Amino acid sequence: MTVFRIREAADLLGVSDDTVRRWIDNGSLAVDKDSSGRKVVDGRDLAAFARSNSGPSPDLLGSDSSARNRFVGIVTDVTSDKVMSQVEMQCGPFRVVSLMSTEAVRDLGLEPGSVAVAVVKSTTVVVETPGGNT
Repeated sequence: MTVFRIREAADLLGVSDDTVRRWIDNGSLAVDKDSSGRKVVDGRDLAAFARSNSGPSPDLLGSDSSARNRFVGIVTDVTSDKVMSQVEMQCGPFRVVSLMSTEAVRDLGLEPGSVAVAVVKSTTVVVETPGGNT
């Protein structure tokens, strides 16, 4: 059984320790104690909580899409040459980097400080686990 300390659970959910403690205190999230008496959250319970409390990313563009991996964020950097550009975004705790044409950057008006949605549609997603797990 995988268990997470409160700080680890908070990091995985993208919230503060205090928020996780409030969820525990109000009964929204179950907690156990490990052999040292520290509060821990069962991995399955944390996964179920994350799934039931997540919602779709806000649709800032007002468009329909078959892509389910949508990350609303703020553009933090744009590096362009004559043909290609690298656009960096901060989407919550995640940094997303996209390579696109400089023409697309101009057409979309992407610049540091602008809000955008990073849409990821891929047939290949690599999943990794911490070292030592199989």
